[in-house]
Amino acid sequence: MNTSDDSGYRFQQRLLPGDIVARRKGPVMHKGVVMPDGRILHNTPARGEHLSSLAEFAAGRTVTVTRNGCGESRARAYRAAPRPGARYHLFANNCEHTVSRTLEGRERSPQLRGWIAGIGIAAVAFAVTRHPGVTAAGFALGRRFAERFTSRA
Repeated sequence: MNTSDDSGYRFQQRLLPGDIVARRKGPVMHKGVVMPDGRILHNTPARGEHLSSLAEFAAGRTVTVTRNGCGESRARAYRAAPRPGARYHLFANNCEHTVSRTLEGRERSPQLRGWIAGIGIAAVAFAVTRHPGVTAAGFALGRRFAERFTSRA
């Protein structure tokens, strides 16, 4: 059975506290976590950590939902709230940091690690070969390596 929220988005099931929502934002995915009142806790450069409706979070783009079945993560979502004055910082407090801190109690950003590893390996490949094709392959390899490494952490 499909249900829809007040913004008209349709889902197979209702969004539950602790579910992770994501949408494409350029080359990366912007992430947020569903709170008990149905709003989304996320972190943006313009507003820092804040709550918004699903429609505001989506910003006209397709939203994917990752069902977070862990009871402890759901319990954390019930206790969480935006931190007043918590400003966005790409390396220290981005949207993934907000989601992981809310659900896991620790801050991490797998996408950021992937980009850094990709850029690092691409730089080494370019320095050694001076060939753009090898540089692109090095970047892709670095991101893939970082994704595998961080998914096990």
